[in-house]
Amino acid sequence: MTELPKTFDPADIESRWYAHWEKNGLFRPERPGAEPFTIVNPPPNVTGSLHIGHALDNTLQDIVIRYERLRGKDALWVVGTDHAGIATQMVVERQMEARQDKRTNYTRDQFVEKVWEWKAESGGAITRQLRRLGCSMDWANERFTMDEGFSKAVIKTFVELHKRGLLYRDKRLVNWDPHFRSAISDLEVETKEVKGGFWHFRYPLADGAKLANGADHIVVATTRPETMLADMAVAVHPEDPRYKDVIGKDILQPITGRRFKIVGDDYADPELGSGAVKITPGHDFNDFEVGKRAGFKAADMLNMFDAEANVIQTADGLIPERFLGLHRFSRDGVDGARELVVAEMKALGLLVPHISKTKEGEEVESDAEPRTIQTPFGDRSGVVIEPWLTDQWYVDAEKLAVAPMQAVRDGRIEIVPKTWEKTFFNWMENIQPWCVSRQLWWGHQIPVWYGPKKEEIGLMYDLGRGQEMRGDFEVFVAESEEQALEAAREYYGSDTQFTIFDNPLHAATRSGQTLGIWRDPDVLDTWFSSALWPFGTLGWPEETDTLKRHYPNDLLISGFDILFFWDARMAMQGLEFMGDVPWRKLYLHGLVRAADGQKMSKSKGNVVDPLGLIDKFGADALRFFMSAMESQGRDVKMDEKRVEGYRNFATKLWNAARFLQSNGVTASTSHEAPHAEAPVNRWIIAETVATVQAIDTAMTELRFDAAANAIYHFVWDQFCDWYIELTKSAMDDETRAVAGWAFDQILVMLHPFMPFITEELWHLTGERETALIVARWPQALYAVDSEAQAEIDWLIRLISAMRTARTELNVPPGAKLGVVVQDASEETRRRIDRQGAALARLGRVESLSFGDSVEGGAAQIVVDEATFILPLEGVIDIVAEKARLAKALAAAEKERDSLSGRLSNPSFVEKAKPEAVAKAREDHGEKAAEAERLKAALERLA
Repeated sequence: MTELPKTFDPADIESRWYAHWEKNGLFRPERPGAEPFTIVNPPPNVTGSLHIGHALDNTLQDIVIRYERLRGKDALWVVGTDHAGIATQMVVERQMEARQDKRTNYTRDQFVEKVWEWKAESGGAITRQLRRLGCSMDWANERFTMDEGFSKAVIKTFVELHKRGLLYRDKRLVNWDPHFRSAISDLEVETKEVKGGFWHFRYPLADGAKLANGADHIVVATTRPETMLADMAVAVHPEDPRYKDVIGKDILQPITGRRFKIVGDDYADPELGSGAVKITPGHDFNDFEVGKRAGFKAADMLNMFDAEANVIQTADGLIPERFLGLHRFSRDGVDGARELVVAEMKALGLLVPHISKTKEGEEVESDAEPRTIQTPFGDRSGVVIEPWLTDQWYVDAEKLAVAPMQAVRDGRIEIVPKTWEKTFFNWMENIQPWCVSRQLWWGHQIPVWYGPKKEEIGLMYDLGRGQEMRGDFEVFVAESEEQALEAAREYYGSDTQFTIFDNPLHAATRSGQTLGIWRDPDVLDTWFSSALWPFGTLGWPEETDTLKRHYPNDLLISGFDILFFWDARMAMQGLEFMGDVPWRKLYLHGLVRAADGQKMSKSKGNVVDPLGLIDKFGADALRFFMSAMESQGRDVKMDEKRVEGYRNFATKLWNAARFLQSNGVTASTSHEAPHAEAPVNRWIIAETVATVQAIDTAMTELRFDAAANAIYHFVWDQFCDWYIELTKSAMDDETRAVAGWAFDQILVMLHPFMPFITEELWHLTGERETALIVARWPQALYAVDSEAQAEIDWLIRLISAMRTARTELNVPPGAKLGVVVQDASEETRRRIDRQGAALARLGRVESLSFGDSVEGGAAQIVVDEATFILPLEGVIDIVAEKARLAKALAAAEKERDSLSGRLSNPSFVEKAKPEAVAKAREDHGEKAAEAERLKAALERLA
């Protein structure tokens, strides 16, 4: 047995033990006959680095997998990374820009090769950081969403969904990022408040029509005047008396001269502005729905922007040439479409100016009413997102959502906390088609090939500046180019020869028997591929033994923020392709927030680096903080002091091990508790078993905070503070055996939360047959020794009360007091007889007798039925102490009542900053507790 150093070095321990675990395959020990237990990690972006959310999410998963591994299960934690289409392409393109290079200097295959090179060199940062956190993942079978086997699963899924009528191409509005020239998901859109304007314009009525008030125009308001170049209607509420008579009439858009209808639609709010709304269905999500209700087909809706948000001609050719090529906004000192539209409407006398007043009461005229507008931005590009009408591939999420909802209803999927079920059902019942195509080069290229319709062979095809495939094409969906060509031969004729092109711009016309077809250039959304994670990582579509054994997974731990983007879609795909749920239980944790409760963001400067915390306090301390603070349904408030406190907890454990070692305590030779006669030993065995039971219950319920706090209080309070103190002078062979056994159980129970220090102490405290990571979880089958528990509990309460009284009454620390006991029962007398030595040593009791009263001032302590009197005459100045306590009590009560008055004032609670109210409540609680403590101390001096 190696002597423990005086202090422990987390960095040395962590790097050494992690390498040992991984090298020896201990993250997935061979247990073919054991019950399987499976979880998958939410695959982090290959471009990513460990942030505090990753630290929480992966700590919770690691606690579960280590716990189940210790319980003897065949525990598999699937690990891998996501290829992160936009993020990865952006990283590589930025590196190219730094070298005065760009993507378009290369073919698609050449660029993709460069991305793979980057991945090989720099794409492993996040996985190295997960190792630093202590994540015991199955690295030997690490997956990547672009690896060969997983890619096969992705392509097969696309083809099968298409065959089943659950995947189709459609023209709809998408979140379009003009920087990346790609559709993006809602999760990649960040809404910000931007100072903008609210413009009012007059649109003339056509054919001499008049409103009820005689006006020959309708005033419409907009925050995006540039889009009026693609207006297709004006909407009014069907019951609005101002406009009822003109519904169905024509109106004119002044700049384009386009005639369109006034439509009645509930979307128009009579109370908002003029009650009339311009409708641009090709560039606004709400307008798109109004347009559909008005009878416009998506194919007929007007698009006025190209992929970079520059103005292009609409299908009706009515946008004046002077607008073509302009960007939507001004940039580099050049006016954009917005500025030119406003200027022209103003010149035509159709801009309704905004009138405001100065402080002096003077009227000031401006073009627009200032407004703060909620504006969508691309979270990576930083540019304003454009709702853009384009052809994309969609999954019929409405049909796929039926099976997951039923699985939650009938309990095959349990959502924890249950409160998230309502949110889940609300979203799933109102789900929209899922856009799965992205206009990138890096990713799973969509397995679709296009060719001309038979009747159009010989025509050329034009993508147009908007990157839309204009025209009607024959579509061949296949898992490979060979299968696509086979399908094409069936359509065009078996003797047809083909040339494969990148897109229709390059497609050749028929020349003899050669026909040009082209592959869809888009790639699939990364959420599409990661939706297959629970079974694609296990070998599907092949029927592997791993797949049969580990699907369904047992548990998924996920942030609530990806419930719909990832969790729900895994449920859809798992039930569709595997015929069973992807996991039996879904645990949704909250966010990690700053100490003041604010959301962390780089702009606020309140982001916490988990690697910095690991460097400062060790991974064990950070992990324990995460688990102790994870309370179901609540966000975690970051508190570095708490992390430091758990580093102190690790030090306490280390010092306890050193004390035991110095007293001849070694590793236990038995998994079962040793026989014990002494009440204190029987007590610690009972407390150990109770702690095992508490942790097992908490882990079953996924109450991470309860599990962490159970082991924390047992280690700190029962074992280190009391058991070691109570046995210091009585370390006989029985006590050494019990202490060694109990400490072993502590190391095992604490291991899921603090794996590094526990593994180190496991080996430093004795010779071991196995590493702690694969040891046996403690048994919780022993009968509770209520007699021993009651006696030691009584002893602890008595000593604690004595210590509290001495502290509050300013008794000198070295002073030993006599104690007189009144009204003691026979059981209390027997306990005093058995525990007299511990009372004398830990309570600093000089003598103990049984009597009715004492002369002079004394402190009184009541424990159960007995009163313990501590004579203080000659030890302290009783009169002065009473005066001190009375003065301190009055001050505490005054502050308590003052704070109570503030908190009962509605004006303060409603108007003050939330942090000020929270601080007042915290201070009130402290002063109330202080007043109660001082009052009790004063009463003791009876």
